[in-house]
Amino acid sequence: AVVSTQSTGARLKFLQDWFENDKPPCFWVSGFYFTQAFLTGVKQNYARKYTIPIDRLDLDFEMLPCDEIDTSPEDGAYITGLFVEGARWDKKKMALAESLPKILYDTMPVIWLKPALKLEISTEGRYVSPVYKTSARQGQLSTTGHSTNFVLAINVPTIKPQKHWVLRGTCLLCSLDD
Repeated sequence: AVVSTQSTGARLKFLQDWFENDKPPCFWVSGFYFTQAFLTGVKQNYARKYTIPIDRLDLDFEMLPCDEIDTSPEDGAYITGLFVEGARWDKKKMALAESLPKILYDTMPVIWLKPALKLEISTEGRYVSPVYKTSARQGQLSTTGHSTNFVLAINVPTIKPQKHWVLRGTCLLCSLDD
């Protein structure tokens, strides 16, 4: 995927602000070059704080009823900058909903990455949505066994069964095509 000059400038500004002004309360996840390192860091900070082996942890997710936030969570991290394709985010129901006519993408709200014990994370009432860097949904196979375009899977609240969103090819994207 080609990275535009505009997105490169935005990434540099995001990282420069972080460097000069301390960590932001909400991280622009699309601004990371290697998002998996950030995600591992979130889990690692939690593991060290509570002396839990990191291999027993994973990330749980909570969609917040806002598009921006000014405070950091006690544990985990807030992220922003994701888009949903094949559905829309219903702010009233706080769940995935059918796309509106002629609208291909919708902006996701602030998402709270909440480290938790793997055994305590439930996917009940949630769609396990893949997150991709670009809409191409393809990349090279990396040493982790995943595509270089795949970032992670996020459990997104839904009223409909997972199969419904799978058949629509619903996913979250870090960036949209220019």
